[in-house]
Amino acid sequence: MTENYTALYEEHKKLGASFTDFGGWQMPLKYSSELAEHHAVRKSAGLFDLSHMGEVWVTGPDAAAFLDYALVGKISAMAIGKAKYSLICNEDGGIIDDLITYRRGEQKFLVVPNAGNAKVVAGALAERAGSAQEGGFNVTVQDASADTSLIAVQGPKAEAILLRLVPAAQHELVTGLKYYAAVDVPFMFGGASQDLLLARTGYTGEDGFEIFVANDDAAALWQALVAIAEDGELTPAGLASRDSLRLEAGMPLYGNELSLEGDPFAAGLGPVVALSKEGDFIGKAALAAKKEAGAGATTGRKLVGLKGLGRRAGRGHYPVLKDGNVVGEVTSGQPSPTLGYPVAMAYVDVALTEPGTALDIDLRGKAEPFEVVALPFYKRQK
Repeated sequence: MTENYTALYEEHKKLGASFTDFGGWQMPLKYSSELAEHHAVRKSAGLFDLSHMGEVWVTGPDAAAFLDYALVGKISAMAIGKAKYSLICNEDGGIIDDLITYRRGEQKFLVVPNAGNAKVVAGALAERAGSAQEGGFNVTVQDASADTSLIAVQGPKAEAILLRLVPAAQHELVTGLKYYAAVDVPFMFGGASQDLLLARTGYTGEDGFEIFVANDDAAALWQALVAIAEDGELTPAGLASRDSLRLEAGMPLYGNELSLEGDPFAAGLGPVVALSKEGDFIGKAALAAKKEAGAGATTGRKLVGLKGLGRRAGRGHYPVLKDGNVVGEVTSGQPSPTLGYPVAMAYVDVALTEPGTALDIDLRGKAEPFEVVALPFYKRQK
């Protein structure tokens, strides 16, 4: 696989990062202690490079109608300035990716897929635009992933830190920004002021922001954020802490909780699928049939949270047991740094998904006790 490097790779090297391959990208796994990085995000703020994510612009008179056809959600119902979590599925109802779509204008949308799926999603949207045009959709799909960096500041002090780079007259753009919304904000860095797209979104369970910036300006913005933070206030954080944070927040990771073989209903994402929206969309018939058949409700398996009653953690692909019989499989699991006990997400037979249900995880031949709990494991105090 070809190795890709973000525009911030040299910044990570200067900070002594340990790197790992993620979706074909060389990304910082951690800088020093993944545990310290995790706690920094929960208590203060963490700084993340998310430039491996994709950015696909969908524009044109029929952009909203096209995205209603291409994705499972009702994207046309979004107000300008808002964001929406959705899925792109295949005709069989399998999940190609989960993604966030930002409405930047009446005819302008930004679709942000996951790193490993960015090219696949961009290709699928372009292909669907081609087939849609035969049906009358007037839309353009532009993959801007190679030119765009994404920097996240996540944690309770995220807002206060960002405000130091924004002119006082524009502070309301940041403080007034709602969750799952985005706005263009003037940032002062690199000796100049530049309007950047700022989204109040994240993957940590904390308040936080994601900033879209051109590759050429990414290092200057990163350096400015590090420079204006007070001692110990903003900690560069890698993929290891990002994974433990998102697990505590009960957020699915594609390739773990979500896949082509799975379906939205089993994953607890049924509300994301707008079966009632007008017109057809890719995967609609298959998803309607799955729902009718009781997927994730009365048949098959459903994604649940598992709380460890002992000290040992379950890991991905470990079997879940009931009375010694296999009734499920762990998708993600590790000790929770915030909560102090092991947590896991797992697909479990629907009859065993009630909170409080006692189950075991097979930890390499030894049954370790867990119990079903409601997701998320962790919810921040507002």
